[in-house]
Amino acid sequence: MPVLAARAHDLDTESAFEVLARARVLEAQGRDIVHLEIGEPDFPTPAHVREAAHRALEAGETRYVQSAGLPALRQAIAEDIRRRRGVETRPERVVVTTGGKPVIFYTVLAVVGPGDEVLLPDPGFPTYASAVRFAGGVPVPVPLRPEAGFRLRPEDVADRITPRTRLLILNSPSNPTGAVMPEGDLRRVAALAAAHDLWVLSDEIYLRLAYGPPLGAAPSFYALPGMPERTVLLDGFSKTHAMTGWRLGYGVLPPALVEAFVRLVVNSVSCVPPFVQAAGLAALGGGQAHVEAMLAEFAARRQTLVAALGAIPGIACAAPDGAFYAWVDVRALGRGSAQLADGLLQKAGVAVLPGTCFGAEGEGYLRLSYAASRETLAEAVRRIGAAVAAGL
Repeated sequence: MPVLAARAHDLDTESAFEVLARARVLEAQGRDIVHLEIGEPDFPTPAHVREAAHRALEAGETRYVQSAGLPALRQAIAEDIRRRRGVETRPERVVVTTGGKPVIFYTVLAVVGPGDEVLLPDPGFPTYASAVRFAGGVPVPVPLRPEAGFRLRPEDVADRITPRTRLLILNSPSNPTGAVMPEGDLRRVAALAAAHDLWVLSDEIYLRLAYGPPLGAAPSFYALPGMPERTVLLDGFSKTHAMTGWRLGYGVLPPALVEAFVRLVVNSVSCVPPFVQAAGLAALGGGQAHVEAMLAEFAARRQTLVAALGAIPGIACAAPDGAFYAWVDVRALGRGSAQLADGLLQKAGVAVLPGTCFGAEGEGYLRLSYAASRETLAEAVRRIGAAVAAGL
């Protein structure tokens, strides 16, 4: 029997989809499941965005287009970067991708060789480490400490830089913790990147989903002086515009990486469908009331959910600074995160993620997505409270 290449085992699956699959099995058996595992806005894609895609389809925009993206969309993204981050960039530095994850893989494949070390947050989005291992690199977790509010500390980054360090991955606002790095810490990390000549991947997919003040404001690493020349900015449409299934993201790149990125697009997916790009152009070019309304609702859910969870004995939950995840401290319950998450799914019908899905430092925590209605969240808290009271 032929065997798989070793690299096939280096790719992890994303735990949220694993838990979703298990929850669907229970639903097929007649169980009622509350879904708080998937990081997906529960709002519909805005009507003007859907209509733009429909018009493009009716106009026959269904063929191959430029691998780096439609010029009009690249231009619109460059203008959006200038408007929201205050950074002048050229559309030639923008590469449109099938969601945000390809930007992670393309960056790692372009700059990381066998044995190169990559600093990444722990807890952090699991695809980071998966992509590094797949490329033959060595993931080096940088702990996000509870006493620091789960914000990446510059001194912890400095302690882990070696002559083999090639790339630093940042994520603010953070998945899973919702933490936002203050600008002062970002500047100190930028100084480290410059001093050690590191590439940086700044995952800012949740940047507009920050609670400020003001609402929607968070500092951007990419906007710091000198950083666009060594930083890949990851952003996209899934979270901000409720377009998860459209698979539309982008990277804004240092000039030295553009050709490598385009070659990776050509060799993997050829291009992003033009009608999807037309939808993205409408999302950026139309009014932004849908973003503001969604963020205001997330802010209200955040306040209600954090208070309700904190009222359950043995559970603590600090208010996240951004994204739409509650990072729930369950250490006082005296059980492992995976055991608790499994118990909540099997016994209470609440699908959540154990913190260990995001790294070893996630032990003792659960991630709950509040991209669900207030009624759904209230039912989830009721079930969680009852399960904890019953000893799970």
